[in-house]
Amino acid sequence: MNRTEATAERGEKSNTAQLLGRIGMACYGVVHLVVAFLALQVAFGDSEQADQKGALQQIGSTAFGQVLLWIMAVGLVLFGLWQFLMAATGYEWVHGGKRTRKRIGAAARGVVVIVLGFTAFRLATGTSSGQSSSQNQQEFTAKLLSLPAGPVLIVLAAAGVAGVAIAAAVKGAKQKFLEDLDTRELPGPSRRWVGWLGTTGYLAKAVVFAVVAVLLAIAGFNADAHKAGGLDAALKTLAAQPFGTVLLTVVALGLAAFGVYCFAAAWAHKR
Repeated sequence: MNRTEATAERGEKSNTAQLLGRIGMACYGVVHLVVAFLALQVAFGDSEQADQKGALQQIGSTAFGQVLLWIMAVGLVLFGLWQFLMAATGYEWVHGGKRTRKRIGAAARGVVVIVLGFTAFRLATGTSSGQSSSQNQQEFTAKLLSLPAGPVLIVLAAAGVAGVAIAAAVKGAKQKFLEDLDTRELPGPSRRWVGWLGTTGYLAKAVVFAVVAVLLAIAGFNADAHKAGGLDAALKTLAAQPFGTVLLTVVALGLAAFGVYCFAAAWAHKR
């Protein structure tokens, strides 16, 4: 095989990986849409578990849903692998430290999504524990608190999550996510909506991360694992506030906006 043929073959494999990753990103969007639906149910007192796992359980609650759950599981793992590929070789359109930050972010996102994908596999095969993200968070927090410097570690973790919340807010407010998209790939009428959807979605995710950070900080300062919580607890905490129904409804609509944004990003993400 000569150099030209080898280059063409690598390009074909890369294109295949890109396609599979984009399909996975669309699956990630579906998860956010279902989480948004569950968040609305929490707002009006009709849901028990409003997190990514609850969303996957909702998807798999019917016979057709079981088939869809397998598709989601495969798609999410593919999306995670695509993020690892982006972390290793992607973001060539940016330079210096900014490229490094984007690659680190892609790697972290890859870990999160692959864990979610394996959760979908476990739900599809009936081997999942059925615990919510908040229960898992509380168990992990309890293990950390049992260490000599446990409360300090929890507070540091809270600071890290707060940093993620700030980064998401900045990314949304400044529409930095548009740097990774080739909007020329989008149909004309949809281009003007992508910025709005992304901004709304990232700001909603920033609010959720901020609440998770606060819950972790309270758990650390009080050395009480039951004060911690994941996405499920964050949404229910919002619902318990004054005007919580309105606040959580706004956040739910923001998460839905992020889900729709994922479809656009899957279509137009730069290679």
